[in-house]
Amino acid sequence: MASNYSKPSRQVSKLKKSKPYDKAKPIGKRKPFEKAAPYEAGKLKDKYKTGLWQEEADNDDINLIEGRNPVLEALKSGREIDKIFIQKGAGEGSIRQIIAIAREKKILVKEVDKAKLDGLSKTRNHQGVIASAALYKYYEVEDILSAAKEKGEDPFIIILDEITDNNNLGSILRSADASGVHGIIIPKRRAVGLTPAVAKISAGAVEYVPVAKVTNLNHTIEYLKKEGLWIVGADMGGETYYGKDMTGPIALVIGSEGEGLGRLIKENCDFLVSIPMRGKISSLNAAVSAAIILFEIQKQRAAKKIM
Repeated sequence: MASNYSKPSRQVSKLKKSKPYDKAKPIGKRKPFEKAAPYEAGKLKDKYKTGLWQEEADNDDINLIEGRNPVLEALKSGREIDKIFIQKGAGEGSIRQIIAIAREKKILVKEVDKAKLDGLSKTRNHQGVIASAALYKYYEVEDILSAAKEKGEDPFIIILDEITDNNNLGSILRSADASGVHGIIIPKRRAVGLTPAVAKISAGAVEYVPVAKVTNLNHTIEYLKKEGLWIVGADMGGETYYGKDMTGPIALVIGSEGEGLGRLIKENCDFLVSIPMRGKISSLNAAVSAAIILFEIQKQRAAKKIM
């Protein structure tokens, strides 16, 4: 069956010959998606006994997971969790499920006053439950590529160019998990990382989508090209997204909320795609744009399997 999509041609990069991409700070050798070593479980006991809630919230060795869905998904994913704090009187619905799984895994569950949860919360939307766990770990780009290979699938990656808003990154993580993305790449600087707010907005997707943090996105793009990936940028000046062939190994680049793709990033893309706009508003936010194009890529990949 003939394809309705136009196959893009690879553009010659306008960049000078680049050095191998800069990796994020090493976090130790491990297999793709293998959990990092948990922090010492008893390390925080004395602090909790003395009630130093604010000091706990600012501790660099832990991550606070807030909200019912994020905590539930963290438990299901096998994340190392030290303690779970439940608001007194909040034992219904998903809270009951959280307590049951925590007890099965022999994780300490403590009932506390709402005021104490409010003091510990960074998102101000804890929904009556906060878990303390090791910090989220960043993966290497090779981990993401290896994970796709292990699944027997062409790599499907998102590259985020200076996304600074928690809501956008959290929503993109959620769409990435739903559309079968193998991983996300973000820059070290001028971009939001894996914060408690991002984890809360992702509704637990942060537990399943690996994120790599790199020093130079352009060097990383060059590396991905050498690995056989096509780089497609989301830009208002691009061709209509559903008319392009986006099957095969691909990395979708999404630009910042206000500026879009940086000039060098745009020049380094193999082709650009846009979303037709018919209303009075000239653009969509980064998370919505990403979701629309991600599910078009998923649709094309699924159709290719059937053909």
